[in-house]
Amino acid sequence: MIPLIIPALFGREAAYLRQCVETNYVSSAGPFVTRFEQVFADRTGSRHAVACSSGTAALHVALQLAGAGPGVLVAVSDFTFIASANAISYTGADLLLVDSEPVTWNMNTELLHDEISRRARLGERIPGLIEVVHVLGHPADMEPLLAIREEYGIGIVEDAAESFAASWLEGRCRGRQVGTVGEIGCFSFNGNKLITTGGGGMLVSDSPEHATAARHLTNQAKKSDHEYQHDVVGYNYRLSNIAAALGVAQLENLDDILRKKRDQADLYAEELRPLPVTLPPNASWATPTFWLYSILLDEARPDHVIAQLLDAQIQTRRLWPPLHRQAPYASTERLGGGVADDIYARGLSLPSTTGLSTDDQRRVATELQKILS
Repeated sequence: MIPLIIPALFGREAAYLRQCVETNYVSSAGPFVTRFEQVFADRTGSRHAVACSSGTAALHVALQLAGAGPGVLVAVSDFTFIASANAISYTGADLLLVDSEPVTWNMNTELLHDEISRRARLGERIPGLIEVVHVLGHPADMEPLLAIREEYGIGIVEDAAESFAASWLEGRCRGRQVGTVGEIGCFSFNGNKLITTGGGGMLVSDSPEHATAARHLTNQAKKSDHEYQHDVVGYNYRLSNIAAALGVAQLENLDDILRKKRDQADLYAEELRPLPVTLPPNASWATPTFWLYSILLDEARPDHVIAQLLDAQIQTRRLWPPLHRQAPYASTERLGGGVADDIYARGLSLPSTTGLSTDDQRRVATELQKILS
């Protein structure tokens, strides 16, 4: 069986975990947590990083700090994993689902810009916050969002859970990594992500106030290390030293991981280009990481293709249904929806483990060709 995606643990993960056990630093206190935060901040070009128990936890805190709450409307990508929306719902805010655009499959930020401008002219309700998701390893087009922030003072939270280390090559974001353009950026280290801590997340910001508040909230809003006094409702969102140890080891191999992922994407593109499929987004103005190498079939029959590939011992999966197709958000206000629906109807993720052999990649392409011919 060729799995869809599994962790790539080929560094000092075992040695660092052994250090945790030998020193008894296995919980939420320990030197690897601080080290992980410092190295991660350096790698992203952020001033501050706060480790969290999950990417969703990081998003929840980030949204709260950015002003999400009852009575606030938050614009969010329609085509995304449901955690992006759930984190907004935790705050009590309302959602506005924004369709994708076909170039990157990310939020149609031009559509959102035009809609906010229209609503502002008419005195209608506009979002108080934007959560932009960088899906499947590709940066979103941030230029219209920066214009929105300048024109209307609307804050930006970046959900970069799937796109750590992706960056922009052009425009005002040139040279910056995803997660560092908005007021706060959030990342996930789930077992299937580019780097993993087994389960965890990170919040980054250039604001010392946001970083201090995030650290406070993720530690049950405890006022003192010596006394159980809490000034607001906080959360048990801390990352363990064991998880952070994995993260440190993974970051040491990040450059190798990125090279392998991009080599993998190049080979897939070479093998799949003759087939009746659309290759994943790779805009000229961006450097994607190809977290999950995902294609669109010319004919909308992903379930059939998945079943046939599984018979050939190849694991694949469909992309997520748009949020407006999920039961909790079926009646949520939205802009557009046709592009997200099309991506879902035709989308398929192929095996994307870091270091997947070239023979296995060619086997995937060969079996896919048999099915689609």
